[in-house]
Amino acid sequence: MSSDSWPPQLKEWVAKCLGQMTDANRAEAQTELKKVISDAFTSQTLWTTDWAAVQLQSLLPKPSPALNHLKRKTTEQTPLSKKAKKAQKQSQSNAQYISASANSSNTSPVFDPNDQAALNRRAERFHREHELERVKVLRANSHHAHLFQNGKGPFSRSESPYGLDGAAADDPEADPNVIDWDRHTIVGTSTELLKDYFRLTSEPKPEQIRPYPILQQTLLELKKRWREKCSYNWICSQFKSLRQDLTIQRIKNDFTVQVYEIHARMALESGDMVEYNQCQATLKTLYELGIPGRVEEFTAYRILMLLHGLNRSELNLYVGQLTPRQKADSAVQHALGVSRALSMGNYHSLFHLYDNAPNMGAYIMDHFIARERVKALMTITKAYRTIPLAFLKSELAIETLDETRMFLVKHNAGFFTNPNKPDINKNVDCKPAHGHLKEVFEEKYRKVGIKGAI
Repeated sequence: MSSDSWPPQLKEWVAKCLGQMTDANRAEAQTELKKVISDAFTSQTLWTTDWAAVQLQSLLPKPSPALNHLKRKTTEQTPLSKKAKKAQKQSQSNAQYISASANSSNTSPVFDPNDQAALNRRAERFHREHELERVKVLRANSHHAHLFQNGKGPFSRSESPYGLDGAAADDPEADPNVIDWDRHTIVGTSTELLKDYFRLTSEPKPEQIRPYPILQQTLLELKKRWREKCSYNWICSQFKSLRQDLTIQRIKNDFTVQVYEIHARMALESGDMVEYNQCQATLKTLYELGIPGRVEEFTAYRILMLLHGLNRSELNLYVGQLTPRQKADSAVQHALGVSRALSMGNYHSLFHLYDNAPNMGAYIMDHFIARERVKALMTITKAYRTIPLAFLKSELAIETLDETRMFLVKHNAGFFTNPNKPDINKNVDCKPAHGHLKEVFEEKYRKVGIKGAI
């Protein structure tokens, strides 16, 4: 806040107060003046306060002891009315409205109170000192901003953990009272390309951590190994180690997003929902920081995961926050179509969407499609007496007749009117199947547990 941004009435009031100070009351009056201006700045009422009506208590004439005794006696004898109490309370609170931050010398030479130029100089000096303290507070409040560096270049370092030396000393935002956490950020020196994941039990050492350029080479090697069909358990350990090195060095950029996105897809393909959910949680945070990535793709995955968890309230909140760009994406539109089909009980549309899921959406749907097939079968067996097995195969999006029959048997619904005929000619007996499907659904699908869910 520059000097020009102070209200003229405040400047005049400060000059007036400074002119009324004497050697006897200067220390007390300056302290109260700072408090009043500081409180007003904090409450953002610098421009709305009637400064001409604000009176510093320390500048009021000191009554004689006899007068104090008389006033105390009068107060005891005559209780104040509500209106008088309110006026008294307002008068007392006016003096505590805002605050300043300067320290004027108590040994200032005596000057003429009518010398306006001198008063203005003192008011301007008081303003500058107050401004210095205000900037100090703002710096203290903003010291966490460095946590969101994108990691594309080297982090700033200083010789002192409090940012007094090195680059931080030239930083206008540096605060000697705030720890410079960049000073303690480890920069790895290891050149080891591949490294298994181990949970940290002590402070990491630079020689155990791979620096950013090595991590980039590591990702290329891991992608190559995955194409060569290496073990998922091994590749997962390598990716967790890669993510750990990024976290220790506090690297958050588009490369970090790429690492988590690739690991999330591998986890989906391998059915590892715990690791997928951990990646998805981190990606959500990285996207919110504005770091670019496949935001729409993973937005669609998140919608499908919420459908898997039957978390309708959070889903409605999440969908309501989607941007026009996200809603226009084909993968997001597909996920929203799945949501509509489920809410309307349109199983025909649901299984069609399952067959045509973009990206890796079908891998997530695999985790709740059996539940929805049972619900569809409950509707079908309630509406028909018999139903061809071949029709169920097509309608429920099951690949083969054998898998369709085994699905019915697994869910205690393998009742057929002609059990000895080939599967292509089999008809399901709906009445006995319906009762067992209801029992299985209540036992197996009513509650959903998702490991590592976010």
